[in-house]
Amino acid sequence: MSNRGQIHILRIRLLSSIYYHRVSIYIYTQKDDVGYGLGSLWRSVHNKAFVMPPPKKRALLKPLPEGFLLTDSEKKKWRLGKIIGEGGCGLIYLASRDVDRPVAADTDFVIKVEYHENGPLFSELKFYQRAAKAESMQKWKQRRKLGFLGIPTYWGSGLAEYNDLRYRFMAMDRLGSDLQKILEHSGGQLKKATVLQLGRGLVDILEYIHENEYVHADIKAANLMLGCIDPEQVYLADYGLSYRYCPDGVHKEYKENPKKGHNGTIEYTSLDAHKGLAPSRRGDLQILGFCLLHWLCGSLPWEKLLRNPTQVQEAKARLMDNLPDSVLELSVRGASTGEERSLDNIYCKLRI
Repeated sequence: MSNRGQIHILRIRLLSSIYYHRVSIYIYTQKDDVGYGLGSLWRSVHNKAFVMPPPKKRALLKPLPEGFLLTDSEKKKWRLGKIIGEGGCGLIYLASRDVDRPVAADTDFVIKVEYHENGPLFSELKFYQRAAKAESMQKWKQRRKLGFLGIPTYWGSGLAEYNDLRYRFMAMDRLGSDLQKILEHSGGQLKKATVLQLGRGLVDILEYIHENEYVHADIKAANLMLGCIDPEQVYLADYGLSYRYCPDGVHKEYKENPKKGHNGTIEYTSLDAHKGLAPSRRGDLQILGFCLLHWLCGSLPWEKLLRNPTQVQEAKARLMDNLPDSVLELSVRGASTGEERSLDNIYCKLRI
């Protein structure tokens, strides 16, 4: 494995257990290691005269016209501006609550639009309504003494009709570029200090959404967005594949389904997902580990096998089986007699 010599920098250990979802990711770095912040990286990209490509045209979604007015479920009105991007099944527009004039290029809002019958935006909407209320996030940050939690702000949603077609929309904070673009213009690799910065922020986000009965299930650079005003702030976006693993406090059954095997972004999907298990907290943490490994080393041991999901699964399993004893010992020390307590220990260790 070409990156074996760097694996000691970021170590991942999955303790497979039906009853206890334990993951330990241990990251360490030298105290005098100073890396570029994400803001510096993004500015360096701009200094290279990088121009974001225009959004690809999509044949599946007939766009709403610029200037179209929307009314959300709370009767707030929104005006659509230009299309600035696309999601998996829809389009992303600049938007404004000032409906009497064209949407400015520096507006603070965007609106995601999909056909009414599409599932991803509905799933994302339910996540925000149930788990990401502004007051809940604020209380959680205060308890944790955090100044920032990287979950975008939800402003409203609703339905619309145009030319006999029904659409669903959701208004959000406008964010900046995604981390994938930065990786593409920095050789696919980030400094250790930057990876640490990302890892700590993502642990906070995952702990919050896990406490609120959800998992993300699709953590990757393309879903990490820099703040539009402050590029040092990073948000985990796109909850279209989010999964409510514990509705009303009742955990979903642990059940393998080979017909649903290998779901997710193949480079990072968890070993559980390869087996067809539903998304879980354990899966989220393992996906995070694979992402951090990729950003740190610039490649993954299975990147030439992506057309064969079974071989990718086997390569990930080999990686897990060949980690240093120190990682195993760390995991054992952090284990406890209860699943929730064990997870609390894991989140704490990930911040070390």
